[in-house]
Amino acid sequence: MTQTIQIVGALAVLAAYVLAQARKLRDDSLPYLLLNLAGSGALAALALLGRQWGFLLLEGSWALVSAVALARKTS
Repeated sequence: MTQTIQIVGALAVLAAYVLAQARKLRDDSLPYLLLNLAGSGALAALALLGRQWGFLLLEGSWALVSAVALARKTS
């Protein structure tokens, strides 16, 4: 089950990046921010459970930045 969550989380982050690079999504758009937050949040949670501190730092930071940008966008 954790492998599936890892793959889905990674695909969400990668999809956002690829779509932004292809100019299909703006990097400040709601779908971009939601994809990043969902993917990085899931990966950060798994990193925490697995005590993978470097990965938690990376994905947790990514999720936090996405959450702040999303909060600004929706307020």
